[in-house]
Amino acid sequence: MPRAIWRRRRTTDSPRPQGRQWAGRLRQGGSFARQMLLVRVGRQRGATPVIDAPVPSAMRLPDLDPRSLAQIEALAPVSPAPVATVEAPPATPPAPIPLLPGDRTVARRVKFAVVQGCTLASLLLGMTAIMLAVAGADPRLGAACLLACITFDGLDGALARKFGVASPFGVQMDSLGDMTSFGIAAPVVVYAALRGEVPTGVLIGTCALVAACAAVRLARFNVSPKDGRFFCGVPTTMAAAVLALSVLLGLGLPGSVMVAGVALIAIAMVSSFPYAKLVKVFRLPPWLLLLPIFGALLNPRLTFGLVVLAYLLSGPLLWAYQRKHARA
Repeated sequence: MPRAIWRRRRTTDSPRPQGRQWAGRLRQGGSFARQMLLVRVGRQRGATPVIDAPVPSAMRLPDLDPRSLAQIEALAPVSPAPVATVEAPPATPPAPIPLLPGDRTVARRVKFAVVQGCTLASLLLGMTAIMLAVAGADPRLGAACLLACITFDGLDGALARKFGVASPFGVQMDSLGDMTSFGIAAPVVVYAALRGEVPTGVLIGTCALVAACAAVRLARFNVSPKDGRFFCGVPTTMAAAVLALSVLLGLGLPGSVMVAGVALIAIAMVSSFPYAKLVKVFRLPPWLLLLPIFGALLNPRLTFGLVVLAYLLSGPLLWAYQRKHARA
């Protein structure tokens, strides 16, 4: 039977011996690779390389070349030495912030106590106004307490600046006292004065609007940069003074008009219109200041209403004036 043409006949000059030598090296390399696969080194932190359980006898190699063992040991991964951790010292708690910064002498402490006493007096008078309104007393008594709150509120700031005991604690106390006296007590007194003249739901919503706007106004005042010339919106002290005087004077306006005026004052507190401070108001020409005085002698209710309306309108007018000059 003839041989297939693709089967080459071996001859004496075939490179078989060299091929066998090369194949022997290949088998030796394969044996080394199998040895590396059968030996698995585990990495454990802080421990030397550990070989897994012994290989079954059926899978063991009968004879291992010493050179192969040396190569395996050289290629085996070595776990790094454990790193010593240094525990951080326990953090010390922050030191408490002193209520009165600076020298804590007896004289400064007394002055600081006097200033905080004025703030607390304003807060307690506001609480008294709330209790009187809840008890059904004459709303004008609560309005008089509100005016006393305004007096003590202006007094604590003036004394703090004069005595040099102004502090962040005093600022926060003043803000909390203003919220109690002007943000809560004032609308409660207004509710007691207008109860029965307008629907209860409308009156409750209007008084709640005053409290919400007062809270927003005070929070914005604490975090906003201060302008020495104008207020950004009507201050809560001014709004409470207007509400208290309205109850004291008894303007005699319909209930719907009074509720609309209260809502207008609440919105003016959170507006961005610039309103002049009282210091700038007193710098007006003397004849302008005499007009309200003569008007109060003739008709105090009408004069009070016109002064309040003029002050509320001054904010939008100043805003328009500033924008006009900014464009020019």
